[in-house]
Amino acid sequence: MKLRRALSFAAILGALFATLAATGQNVVWLDGAGHPTLSAKQALSLIERSSDDGLDPDDYQYEELNRLANRLGGASSAADDRERFGAVLTAAMIRLFHDVHDGRVDPRAIGFRLNTPADRHDFAADLRQAAASRRLLERVDELRPPLAQYRLLQRALARYRELAGNGVGDQVVSASVSKVVRPGDSCEWAGRLGQRLMQLGDLSASEQAMVDLARYEGPVVEAVKRFQTRHGLEPDGVLGKATIAALRVPTQWRVRQIELALERLRWLPHLGDQRLLVVNIPMFQLWTWDRIPPSGTPLFGMNVVVGRAPGTQTPVFVAMMREVIFRPYWNVPRSIVLHEILPAFARDPRYLERHDMELVRSDGGPAPVVERTSDAMSGLRRGTLQVRQRPGPQNSLGLIKFEFPNDESVYMHGTPAQALFAKPRRDFSHGCIRVEDPVRLAQWVLNDDVRWSRERLLAATAGPTSIRVSVPQPIQVILFYTTAAVMPDDGSVRFAADIYGHDARLDRALVHRVVSE
Repeated sequence: MKLRRALSFAAILGALFATLAATGQNVVWLDGAGHPTLSAKQALSLIERSSDDGLDPDDYQYEELNRLANRLGGASSAADDRERFGAVLTAAMIRLFHDVHDGRVDPRAIGFRLNTPADRHDFAADLRQAAASRRLLERVDELRPPLAQYRLLQRALARYRELAGNGVGDQVVSASVSKVVRPGDSCEWAGRLGQRLMQLGDLSASEQAMVDLARYEGPVVEAVKRFQTRHGLEPDGVLGKATIAALRVPTQWRVRQIELALERLRWLPHLGDQRLLVVNIPMFQLWTWDRIPPSGTPLFGMNVVVGRAPGTQTPVFVAMMREVIFRPYWNVPRSIVLHEILPAFARDPRYLERHDMELVRSDGGPAPVVERTSDAMSGLRRGTLQVRQRPGPQNSLGLIKFEFPNDESVYMHGTPAQALFAKPRRDFSHGCIRVEDPVRLAQWVLNDDVRWSRERLLAATAGPTSIRVSVPQPIQVILFYTTAAVMPDDGSVRFAADIYGHDARLDRALVHRVVSE
């Protein structure tokens, strides 16, 4: 796996030592007596506090810079120290500008197809201008993602770091505990559980005072339900295998999940004021915005079903939604034909008829239907024919399909299998995204077109033919992946399982990325 090279100190310093005198950069960092200026002190403070963004001050030579600054603040300082301080601080700030804006790892290097436009920022020029005008703090803030979610995650990061630093609570459930505990059962660790849930914000201090230290009942059960909701689990109040596993996750890993989420937000393109649809894959959620308000609160959201782990994962990418199709045909992908339909047909010769499927010679539309004969089934095995499912309530795409052209042939659609949306973990598809309420989504997608009232939408889903409708103003669609998020409505911090292993992959990339030459 080839990772994007981080901005190299060796490369930057080589150029800076040669040009420092010509550019006069040291005039910004050092005063006439060779002491650090206000801008230099601001820069050092920004580097020290880069951890607030989930970054690492060590990436920006903080310890060396701090030592040099202390020496330069003395009665005398060597010319080599002054030159080194100016060059290293300039290199560090260029890298910090880059990292806080674009992130430290190229998402495409670890399998994320975020083909966003090339960034046109000249970070060196940005730095010169901001340092000269003493606007370093403001400029770094301007380079951060202008998203409420980013700010909310920063606050969550500080809180979870404090919890991790306290070194308490992670051992609430001992390794020997394996018994399922139900409300009303005796539980010798109920007191520790209540204390931990209070630290996490799921139980109030007044409720904690009422917790029975030896029995699992009362307020602590309701707090566990809140904990389960925040961690993508069935909120049944039962201390089963999955809930106990979530309680055992070290707080330090929760910190890391938030840091990884911040990194991914830095990958996003500029969202502007356009309409936006985001699917967070491991949280199995879809959200929409007509425009993102300062609060970040979405217009509405709904549950989704995503690709199965590990076999048919939903990819991460950005695209534009351009069409809505009512009563769509489903042109069955060849991989499904080979691995599912042909084996099912061998067991049940009436499989195609029972699932309202037909054989055709080409994709979609009014393709001629081929009679099912032994020769036709041979053609299906060879790939000269394919299976198509006719429109209707039984169709696997449901009654509405949403298309956003992409290289992965992924789209959104309804589904007749509505019971799946009640499950807490919803990776059941072959890669496409099933939406819980396709009519509600279609209303929003087509709301610029006065012809498409809810009544007409419903009529189109019940009509005799397949109908394609162009979206008046194409909508940006982002299929994204973060296992930590802050809900803007109640401020709760939610965590999800790393169903595709993307967190583990990004964590390795950040640990092993190239930081020097």
